[in-house]
Amino acid sequence: MSKKNSETVTISKAEYESFKSLKEHCAQLESELKWLKEQLLINKKKAFGSSSERLDDLYQGISLLFNEAELIEDIDEKPAETTVKEHTRKKKIGCFDKLPKNIETYTVEHELSEEERKCPECGEEMEVIGKKVTKHLEIIPAKAVIREDVYFTYACRKCHENEAETPVVEVPQPNPVIKGSFASAEAIAHLMAQKFVMHSPLYRQEQELKQKGIELSRQTMSNWFITASRMWLEPLYDRLKEQLLKESVLHADETTLKVLRTKEKPTATKSYMWLYRTSRCSETPIILYDYRPNRKAENAEKYLEDFKGYLHTDGYKAYRSIDDVTIVGCWAHARRRFCEALEILPEEQRKDSTAAIGLDYCGKLYAIEKKMKDESPEDRLKERQEQAKPLLDAFFAWAKSLRNIAPKSKLGKAVNYLIEEEPYLRRYIEDGRLEIDNNRAERSIKPFVIGRKNWLFANTPSGAKASATVFSIIETAKENGLDPYEYLKYVFTKAPNLKEIESVDILLPWNAPDCCRSKSAPSTE
Repeated sequence: MSKKNSETVTISKAEYESFKSLKEHCAQLESELKWLKEQLLINKKKAFGSSSERLDDLYQGISLLFNEAELIEDIDEKPAETTVKEHTRKKKIGCFDKLPKNIETYTVEHELSEEERKCPECGEEMEVIGKKVTKHLEIIPAKAVIREDVYFTYACRKCHENEAETPVVEVPQPNPVIKGSFASAEAIAHLMAQKFVMHSPLYRQEQELKQKGIELSRQTMSNWFITASRMWLEPLYDRLKEQLLKESVLHADETTLKVLRTKEKPTATKSYMWLYRTSRCSETPIILYDYRPNRKAENAEKYLEDFKGYLHTDGYKAYRSIDDVTIVGCWAHARRRFCEALEILPEEQRKDSTAAIGLDYCGKLYAIEKKMKDESPEDRLKERQEQAKPLLDAFFAWAKSLRNIAPKSKLGKAVNYLIEEEPYLRRYIEDGRLEIDNNRAERSIKPFVIGRKNWLFANTPSGAKASATVFSIIETAKENGLDPYEYLKYVFTKAPNLKEIESVDILLPWNAPDCCRSKSAPSTE
């Protein structure tokens, strides 16, 4: 049995310390190199990859059993292929479109002329023995007309002839939406719907109207928006806010908004649009936007000072300083970080990676929620305590056991976020009314983000405030199954003519008449 030769080298303490320092420096350089490689892959992903968080076939080995708004699968529009003997034939795809339901239909009958109805054989008039019916969808462009309202005045001629006191009766004239203006409720409702629903900026609407021979400047339209919003929509907004703050569960989010001219800064400045909305359990869905010049915590504190209950948020710490409010964390943000950590790994390392394990935990949590989507809050609470709680315990224990992860790496950020947000991420299992994430708020703020991409900025703070008010009324109307245009028209017609004994409550979306109901199919959510 041979013994391996070993050699002992004696070095000085200074040489040992130098060697130790060099080793630590190498470890640091390796960590920095890994981080730089991650950043390179991320930049390539942003430049050339898909912008969605969709997981491709590379992750099929991972049990990702969740379904969220961020995961949008592309529809394969390629024609199906059928294999036949000795060749491959592409199936012909015909047009199988269906006519829309519940829209007005009119009939045009096409008949032969009296001369054409004569029989070519004997000359007698032919009779109808059948018919063919075809249907086509017509889209008639909107047109503008001037409505001239004439209100007559009446007097008694007999009394006048008898020189008696002659009564004079006038047809009552309703109050206009804006006094001294030719704007109608229909016009303002249409222009608002075009901007805030169809995301058409005022300059584009100005051009479209000009092509139809209608001279209406964007400044005039903007003045209509601000005036109508201040007079008739703000009181409605305030009433909705009162109702919102009585809820026990809310969602909150915020996004940026550029305002060109403010008192603080003469040039463009970054402001914020805050969003607050009701939960899925609310009987009166409400979505409200709040324009603020900054992102300070005091904005949320002041807005929610009368609210007591659960508040769904992302990881933004400004919400955590609000009194009497219990913060509920967002698992979509936690899951997103593990997605990002997985995407930057080489393909061959993804399946059994630490990021894949974290993502699998998230998937199982979402799978539990999916199965009890339609259950009552009581049943949902019971299932969460039995199924989700043990899984959460295991997930956080696993995360805390991880060592030697570079904190600035994508994986390090995912794990650290999980550990730091643990109290808030656990909270959704405390009450069956709560949700696993804050996607409800993110979906509600999306219409504003899409609109911002089209009109880019607000000119003044008053315009930004008006936009927040109009967006609030429109999105709340949509959430209650109303047609935004019909509802705005109703409000601008009814609000100026409310009697003193009538409350603004009759204008609330859930009290709107049937004529305001949307004709589109209801949401399946």
